[in-house]
Amino acid sequence: MEFTVGLGQIAPTLGDVAANLQLHLDMVAQATARGVDLLVFSELALTGYGLGDRAFDVAIRAEAADPTFAALLDASRQLDLVVSFVEEDARHRYYIAAAYLSAGRLVHLHRKIYLPTYGAFDEAYSFAHGDRARAFDTRFGSMGLLVCEDFWHAGLPYLLWQDGADILLLLSASAEHNQGEAAGTSDRVLAINRAYALLFTDFVIHVNRVGREDVGDFWGGSTVYGPDATLLAEGPRHEPALVVATIDTDALRPARQRLPLLRDERADLMLHELERITRQTTND
Repeated sequence: MEFTVGLGQIAPTLGDVAANLQLHLDMVAQATARGVDLLVFSELALTGYGLGDRAFDVAIRAEAADPTFAALLDASRQLDLVVSFVEEDARHRYYIAAAYLSAGRLVHLHRKIYLPTYGAFDEAYSFAHGDRARAFDTRFGSMGLLVCEDFWHAGLPYLLWQDGADILLLLSASAEHNQGEAAGTSDRVLAINRAYALLFTDFVIHVNRVGREDVGDFWGGSTVYGPDATLLAEGPRHEPALVVATIDTDALRPARQRLPLLRDERADLMLHELERITRQTTND
């Protein structure tokens, strides 16, 4: 199957949901005109990143009764959408969430699991931790969805790969911090993306935002890697853009014939050894 994916590399306004929703709808129109089948936005593109206490004021419910979410559901009748926002659940817990929408319905909701609390980050101040990572079926195949710090922990992409995901959707609000390391943040993220494509023989779609907030400059550079780790598309640095690439899922077969890592993986061994390590840690 071939389909066209669009990476919505936008610069959201911090705390202005109405303005950011309009940015989403404008890019949906642009993507539809270019024949995009699936449009993916970055982490917290609906709200901006550095919200602090404002997170509670800009939260939405992931249901059709919420007018903002309803507008996104309606837009998904034109093309499939991946959107990210602050979600408030029925018991008033708040999550960094990402949703896959298609044909006016919610297909999958992921709540960010790993919340960084180091350096300039303190996400756990406002947000609850998600507690599950699952592959899910779409009209383009099986996918997995992770948000920023989630994919810095290799166990989660591994779980999604074992659960059947052939396409990894990675969303981030990644900024350069200019801390003087040998490799900058963008270099590290791109290396991670390519490594997952190679090790899991998966398509890896990464969308990063642009713009500036107190945390730093969001560098953009959204990418699509094929299952043989070929770079299929790359967005500009520090500029809004709609980045378009063609995904041909038939490429999975030759990639996995040449490098049969999925065939040879021992998930049972991993489970056995993790159980041993957990018991040992508990006893210590």
